[in-house]
Amino acid sequence: MEEVSKKIIQEAHDPERGQRITGEIKLPTAQLQIIKKEVKNISDFKTKITASLVKSITEILETALGGAVVLGASDIHIEPKEDLVRLRIRIDGLLQDVLSFNLEAYQRFLNRIKLLSGIKLNITDRPQDGRFSFLFGENPIEIRVSTLPAEFGESIVLRILDPKNLIDMEALGLRQDLLQLFSKEIKRPNGMIIVTGPTGSGKTTTLYAFLTKIQRPEIKIITIEDPIEYHLGGISQTQVNPKKGYDFANGLKSIMRQDPDVVLVGEVRDLETARTALQASLTGHLVFTTLHTNDAAGTVARLQALGEKPINIAPAINLVIAQRLVRKVCLKCSRLEKVSSTELKKIRENLKNIPSEIQIPKLEPDLKIPKAKGCRGCNLTGYNGRTGIFETFLIDDEMEKFISTSPSIATLREKAIKKKMVPMYQDGLIKVLEGITTIEELERVIGQ
Repeated sequence: MEEVSKKIIQEAHDPERGQRITGEIKLPTAQLQIIKKEVKNISDFKTKITASLVKSITEILETALGGAVVLGASDIHIEPKEDLVRLRIRIDGLLQDVLSFNLEAYQRFLNRIKLLSGIKLNITDRPQDGRFSFLFGENPIEIRVSTLPAEFGESIVLRILDPKNLIDMEALGLRQDLLQLFSKEIKRPNGMIIVTGPTGSGKTTTLYAFLTKIQRPEIKIITIEDPIEYHLGGISQTQVNPKKGYDFANGLKSIMRQDPDVVLVGEVRDLETARTALQASLTGHLVFTTLHTNDAAGTVARLQALGEKPINIAPAINLVIAQRLVRKVCLKCSRLEKVSSTELKKIRENLKNIPSEIQIPKLEPDLKIPKAKGCRGCNLTGYNGRTGIFETFLIDDEMEKFISTSPSIATLREKAIKKKMVPMYQDGLIKVLEGITTIEELERVIGQ
């Protein structure tokens, strides 16, 4: 293995635990400044990586990681094809092509990543997972590595977990009424708050924002996650390890013996975990967790599908939140344009029953809404950054009795809307009227 000055690469084993200590790589200060100065968009990133391909494999990796971090990418995808290897990065939820390079460089790249992340080099016929740290200036970033056997070699995904992506509740994209509601509910001494949505919808970011908001010395917060995505100071975090028999269900039972005030369960996946979490919320603990459902109303049905009874679900849950992420228009190139008659009709139709306390602009023919254009700064997409769109309902006494009757998802949704739940699509339209996103982006995400 080549010598790397100014970089820390550890390859060792913990003699007591028999576990591999994964690596750490540091981006030299001079190179950090160059990348920050020269990489402003995908085109710059391609130029920078292309130039690094003739240098050491370490510098290629540094450039790839540094450029991806500067551009705000969530992950890097390296995908071998028959003759070339494609490199893509995911920005604002969408993959963007960067460049293709040769198989020789790919093999060196793969070996270096495997060494850094504690993955076995001689195993190529089954998936492997690992991690390493990337020191980006004073900012330590964890890189989660996944390799997967594919037709022409191992596909690699590097997930970038930048602590700078942790945000406060105020930055989630909440309407003022939701911000006030959430601020109140997360201070309750007991009960359960469930955040739902598909993978990549920002559920973990929302829960971490809750934890950051309520964290103080006099309360004990414990999390059980798979995996721990960000390390939070002052909070006890534990990671499941199914291979050693430590899963969400028995891990949560162990946590309850630690006398916590607040518990975060990364995801409810099975009946035992669901029952333990629901019971914890009924015995003086505040529980945060996530579920994979399409909307807020589907939460109860999902818990029922796991095997729990509505009569046990309703009294345990305080608040159900469903969310998605939509891209925000680029402030440099987006334009406000007069709404078309078709768009105006759609907006009026969907916002006609919105609660009166939510203020929106007058829906007149001269209404202007944002349109995405595209510039070098936003990689010609017309969008830069993302924000959340939400729907939520409280489970009060009336809703608790209603849920106990085992209503259908559609019936529960109708009931929640009657009790002033604003559906995600409506919340998205409000953000369109506020100039934050576009109708096209909202419909791409919601599929309305």
